[in-house]
Amino acid sequence: MKKIALITGITGQDGSYLAEFLLKKGYSVHGLVRRVAAEDKSHRFWRLKSFINKLEIHAGSLESYASIINIITKIKPHEIYHLGAQSYIDYAFKDEFSTINTNINGTHFLLSAIKEFSPKTKFYFAGSSEMFGKVREIPQTEKTPFYPRSVYGISKVAGFDLTRNYREAYNLYCCSGILFNHESPRRGFEFVTRKITHAVARIKFGLQKDLRLGNIDAKRDWGHAKDYVEAMWLMLNKKKPDDYVISTGKHYTVRDFAKLAFELVDLDYKKYVKIEKNLYRPSEVESLLGNCKKAKRELKWRPKYDFKKLVEDMVKTDLEFVEKEGY
Repeated sequence: MKKIALITGITGQDGSYLAEFLLKKGYSVHGLVRRVAAEDKSHRFWRLKSFINKLEIHAGSLESYASIINIITKIKPHEIYHLGAQSYIDYAFKDEFSTINTNINGTHFLLSAIKEFSPKTKFYFAGSSEMFGKVREIPQTEKTPFYPRSVYGISKVAGFDLTRNYREAYNLYCCSGILFNHESPRRGFEFVTRKITHAVARIKFGLQKDLRLGNIDAKRDWGHAKDYVEAMWLMLNKKKPDDYVISTGKHYTVRDFAKLAFELVDLDYKKYVKIEKNLYRPSEVESLLGNCKKAKRELKWRPKYDFKKLVEDMVKTDLEFVEKEGY
């Protein structure tokens, strides 16, 4: 019998790669999407279009407990991957209330529904390196104290604590991945890495004059989303649940990312990058660097993409995209 997986946030970067990965593993893959997304598949499902016919899509809401109960009791999933969230940090500063509502309540509703109606279901929560925020130590491990610097980070700490509490209080198989920044050609255009590679392609084709960025000296530990979704699956296929930092163990500045991206098309980033103070965060996270020794040791997980391969993949794809689509 096929294993059944339910993915929240299936239309996003991570959800699409995870769905593809699980299909190759022989799973029956179901996705929870907002009704507005289900009614606008041509626009909202672009990351899924090459394999959408192999998926089961359910319209529902993370903000509705009844909706979540209905889906879980209907499909009886063996595994739930909770990736759905308001994850764009700049927007989280602008709309704190919806970020808190969606991210915390959605996690709580899922955990409660599992406890009450499907206690054998395994649950994965997508944590974030943004939980570390104003870092207490470098590099960060599973034991590093959290000090979030955004409502998004705060909401992820709450989800992490809820997940651990349900594991310990109710003996459920619940685990969290503390994933450091992971990018890909499927990254949303609003995120800085995709903003850079898309701009590089547009500038190369003469469609854009410059690239406006905020704090380009912020350091991040960047990996590829393809590698990181495999780690999610490995976490739910152990004997006992636990929490893991997933990272590359190396960090680079936004400036480094931009410099390499422009170099790949034989351009000098200094001629095109313009700094705008209004693009800085209200409370900046200066440096994030993960120590993933535990994941390497216990999950036997290893990232396949290094920084250069990641940037090359994104620039190459955006050059092809801009040449074909013209924007």
